[in-house]
Amino acid sequence: MKKYIFLFFSIIASGLFCSCSDTLDLQNDGRIDMSAVFADRYKTMGYLNSCYSYCPHPYTDRSSLCDDAENVGDNISGSKFSAWYNGSINASSFAGYDIDGCPWFGIGNSWTYFYEGIRKCNVFLANIWGAQIEATSEEKAGWAAQAHTLRALYYLQLIKRYGSVPLYDKPIGTNHDFSKDTKAKFSAVVKFILADCDSAIVAPASQNGFPWEIYNNQNGIMSRAIPYAIKSEAVTYAASPYWADGTYSWADATKANAEALYQCLTHDYSLYNITPDPTIAQNAYAIYFITNFGNDYLRTQDKETIYQGGMRMSGWYYNGLPTNPSMSSAGTCPSQELVDSYEMANGQPAITGYSDAAHLHPIINDASGYDPANPYAGRDPRFYASIYYNGAMKSLAQPGNASYNQDPQSTLNQLQVDKLADGSYTMVTLGGDPYVYLASLTKGLNGPTNTTLTFEYKSPTGISSPQIFFGPAIAENRSVHPANIPAASEWTPYTIDLSSAVTQFGFGNAGDFLRFDLGGTANVTIQIRNLQLNTKSTPSTVATYVGAAEGILQTDQKHTRTGYYLRKYNNYQSGLSNEADGAVRLFRLAEIYMNFAESAYESTGDPYTKISLGSGYTMSAWDAVNAIRARAGMPNLPTGLGKTAFETRYRNERRIEFAFEEHRYFDVRRWNILDQTDRFVTGMQITKNGSNYTYTRFKFNDRSSSVSKWLLYPINQDEVDKMIGFTGVNWQNPGW
Repeated sequence: MKKYIFLFFSIIASGLFCSCSDTLDLQNDGRIDMSAVFADRYKTMGYLNSCYSYCPHPYTDRSSLCDDAENVGDNISGSKFSAWYNGSINASSFAGYDIDGCPWFGIGNSWTYFYEGIRKCNVFLANIWGAQIEATSEEKAGWAAQAHTLRALYYLQLIKRYGSVPLYDKPIGTNHDFSKDTKAKFSAVVKFILADCDSAIVAPASQNGFPWEIYNNQNGIMSRAIPYAIKSEAVTYAASPYWADGTYSWADATKANAEALYQCLTHDYSLYNITPDPTIAQNAYAIYFITNFGNDYLRTQDKETIYQGGMRMSGWYYNGLPTNPSMSSAGTCPSQELVDSYEMANGQPAITGYSDAAHLHPIINDASGYDPANPYAGRDPRFYASIYYNGAMKSLAQPGNASYNQDPQSTLNQLQVDKLADGSYTMVTLGGDPYVYLASLTKGLNGPTNTTLTFEYKSPTGISSPQIFFGPAIAENRSVHPANIPAASEWTPYTIDLSSAVTQFGFGNAGDFLRFDLGGTANVTIQIRNLQLNTKSTPSTVATYVGAAEGILQTDQKHTRTGYYLRKYNNYQSGLSNEADGAVRLFRLAEIYMNFAESAYESTGDPYTKISLGSGYTMSAWDAVNAIRARAGMPNLPTGLGKTAFETRYRNERRIEFAFEEHRYFDVRRWNILDQTDRFVTGMQITKNGSNYTYTRFKFNDRSSSVSKWLLYPINQDEVDKMIGFTGVNWQNPGW
């Protein structure tokens, strides 16, 4: 007898990704007939929009589940990190500890989440070609290409987490016979993913079809480079040690990666290599990760990002320094193992391993110039862009003083302002809320550490209870209350210290302004001249030694666990009212370079063999890695490396380049080295004696999440139990 599951599917439409913002007209009970959806152009576009609602949002939290970091949630009972570390998670509870998503966009159970996205794509693809709507065949092909790409993306996310999964390429009806369902092998799903990507790529490469370009109001939609990136990652994974079953070889992966790299390079993709203002970021790598890919850019500057995926982060808040005003948590704290992986700037590895099982005694490469008494000097530029360490420059502002004219402007309330011939101003209050806007900043302040508002004045009565508000978002909690301004018959200097408020409110961007409130009394007269905002900039450094403001505190969520803080994605100017941090990219060109390098040396056995990309383009694994290193400001890898030696350098390069981008978590699993890498991490305790520092490594508790069952996510036990009832087969992943 057939057994059935009866499913009720709601239809959600959003206008988040396309220019169309129309939503579906739902019946009172929330349902709508599919024929009604695909009989209307805008409902059809709305349904496609709803297919996007399941795009993954990579975040830095996953780095805490591999050997790149220890999270400050490690000692909070019941937190997802302590549960992962101590192994208290089982298949029934796992959904509550799913690490996917970011703090404000958790997705819960990944299995359900991505299959819901797949279901929507299946519905769309089953209906779009027969839809009787006002749309050209070119438009339909473009929309179908987006749905094919999304479905491929969702299946890729599933197999990375769960391995073998059931394949559904059509909508599941209420009469679907689940007793005949099976889990498809990893390689079979990859085959399906590649076919989906190829189906997308055959669509016309036009603005109304499936373009390479990203046009206005289209940021966030699938574009033509994305299926190539999906193919590159999928086949590279399928050829990797943990997943290889003979279906896909490294030669197959090299072919896919060469094609993806060729297509992107010949369609205006390139590694981000813009030299930044040194007061904003240290190098091109650093500025790339605090630059958000959006409609302001549309690839005119950022030609590396293929798909951002991640949302703008509040790194200063969730992965911040305790000296950041209003921050919440130190979050993802880089491990000593990650710090050790950064080479010296001369291209030599600093640490080549450890002489003990606890990683407390590093093997130092004497030829590198690494000094254990000065361990952070002379390292790979990506180290300085990614990690806050003891002595790191927190503010990149150049030292110096600056003054900004603050003449009163025409925006005022209950106040009469007259400019006199000598350049001074006479102000007379007319009511109980007199104020005037001062001149807005034509450029941002240069990271000041001391800020004052100064002026000279004369007043027979003085000003009682003056206030300074901070714009543009004026609010009561964005003001300071200086002392009363006393009466003065002669020109008298007056200074209002705004330093702490400027830091707290994130004031200082171009367009920001001050509002000067002259008490709360009518008929008060004051004459003012030489109104100036003065700043003194002194570069500040991070201090993580014992007893310092940013030192280790194992019981405080705002302080580092390891002796380090996350810098990547963090714009030091970010704060409560100035969200200027970056986001994790889901796909970027650098990954395709690295995927090509990996498959090329694996397939040829030689990192120096040139491989044709197409139309005369050739590249070796060595060339590909060096392209990444050159952007970072690092010298080429040495010549003459054998396959094994090159693999060591390649894997380390991949770890550094993609630190905190979720890759390391999946890489150590597909390489099947989880038991070698993730057993524990270490940190660095620093003590200061005068001007000298002592560096002492320490080890965290072992993590049970390094055992083999953690190679895969568990399938939610409720789902497993249902399928046992239908098929008689236990679908649960090994060890769970």
